[in-house]
Amino acid sequence: MRLVAKIISAVFTILFIWAALVQYNDPDALIWYFIYGLAAIASFLFLMEKLTLIVPVVLSLAYFIGAYVFWPVHFEGVSIDGGNITNIEHARESLGLIINALVMLFYAWRVSVGKTLNV
Repeated sequence: MRLVAKIISAVFTILFIWAALVQYNDPDALIWYFIYGLAAIASFLFLMEKLTLIVPVVLSLAYFIGAYVFWPVHFEGVSIDGGNITNIEHARESLGLIINALVMLFYAWRVSVGKTLNV
């Protein structure tokens, strides 16, 4: 299981870096660089076995709160096909934050299990 967790964290390190890089044309790109950058750093620290439990716990909580705050008033999906672009953008942002939060919860679980079971 340790190898699988390391592979997952390596993949998510790359994915979070990529997610940050593609924000260059977003009006609030700096915020998203920070959000995905923190997730990439946490993923890399997990990969290097340097991540403490408090970091993914706090990040997952922050990402879930952010997902709630950004959730659109009226969900219209995530593809642009005639819906309100603001609702679609907020849905995309919220779903991205939910993915971040779930990954951080996985890291928190693995860090806590690793300390107790040494696996």
